[in-house]
Amino acid sequence: MARLRRKTCITLIGLVLFIFIITVVLKSFAPEDSTFNSPVGLDMFLDTNGVGKNNIKIQKDKMADTQLNWAKINESEKDAKLEAILNKLPPPNYNLHAFYYTWYGNPKFDGKYIHWDHPQLPHWDDKVAERYPQGRHSPPNDIGANFYPALGAYSSRDPSTLEAHMQQLRTAAIGVIAVSWYPPVMKDDNGEPTDDIVPLLLEVAHKYLIKVAFHIEPYRGRDERSMLTNVKYIIEKYGEHPAFFRYRTNTGKLLPLFYVYDSYLLNSEQWAKLLKYTDGNSVRDTPYDAVFIALLVEEKHKRDILTAGFDGLYTYFATNKFSYGSTHQNWESIKAFCEDNDLMFIPSVGPGYIDTSVRPWNFQNTRNRINGKYYETALSAALQARPDLISITSFNEWHEGTQIEMAVPKKGQTVYLDYLPNKPEVYLEITRKWAAIFVGERRRWQK
Repeated sequence: MARLRRKTCITLIGLVLFIFIITVVLKSFAPEDSTFNSPVGLDMFLDTNGVGKNNIKIQKDKMADTQLNWAKINESEKDAKLEAILNKLPPPNYNLHAFYYTWYGNPKFDGKYIHWDHPQLPHWDDKVAERYPQGRHSPPNDIGANFYPALGAYSSRDPSTLEAHMQQLRTAAIGVIAVSWYPPVMKDDNGEPTDDIVPLLLEVAHKYLIKVAFHIEPYRGRDERSMLTNVKYIIEKYGEHPAFFRYRTNTGKLLPLFYVYDSYLLNSEQWAKLLKYTDGNSVRDTPYDAVFIALLVEEKHKRDILTAGFDGLYTYFATNKFSYGSTHQNWESIKAFCEDNDLMFIPSVGPGYIDTSVRPWNFQNTRNRINGKYYETALSAALQARPDLISITSFNEWHEGTQIEMAVPKKGQTVYLDYLPNKPEVYLEITRKWAAIFVGERRRWQK
């Protein structure tokens, strides 16, 4: 019996020691403010209507504070990373504008491919048209472009795409993008409405200190009245955003700037109602006053632009000799006309042109890039004319092969051109080089 009691005592002592060790170990893992360390810890579970409830609130508040602190740390890290990226890039040149398109879509962000599936357009002559293929492209491997983007068949609604674009634009020292714009609900013939992308575009552009101007497209029914509605809408909705571009005029005014594509479709008398000081419905000296830039295509358009009341002109097309306005050798005389009539001159330069993926019959307007030489020749011609600003056609108009956005070699059934033997960013680097030259030349002209 004595031996049995001794064994029982030893077992009880062992059990007590085991419980004690377990308790010590558990306490070592518990946080300092744990309920197990609190003298009121037990009460919190027993009295949920009193002190325990207060303790639950305190614990929740501490957790919320911790989450907020982590959010601040993450935001701070993002800011530091962005600042590190910006410090490596050249400063933005706000006298260098690039035409920018937000009409691209893919299934992940848009439910389907948009614009990458562009149709092959028929020639207006039926006999010519029957000699060429017709139909739609089938992304992502077969897209409506002769080059293939480094980002793939992207969506303009993808924030990561916009981030990548802004980094590329800053690499090129471009300070302003002129975004292709249709009024809300309206769209181009092959796309979807894009005005709802503008808020995100402005936000991402602002992070990279890039400004956004508007390139108003020739939608159906555009006239002087609808243009007034458009200008009011854009200025009222986007005009207060820090990324909204404003141009300082010779008179010291800081005004929005609008490019107006195919402005010649409206006669000068109609434009004058909007743009001349003499008309009662004019925007001049109102909150909707702006710098309006007309498209110069034919030589006769110079006088029309002047009598319409526009503030300047641009040439858009990247194909040298395609039009009077896009012909490099005409730029100095166009600049002289602008100087004589107090108009801004904004020549448009491009790296080349090829649109045979969407207009398979249009070989005569192809302009070979010649590994960047075509682009540098255009930039040199633009500077020779002493322009007020320079516009680039384009950052990402892939259908017409005028993009300076990064492109990569792509193998498959569809044959694509590429930038080889140069790097995907070659046209960004050429732009950056000439942006610096432009800065130097402007200083020299102003002496």
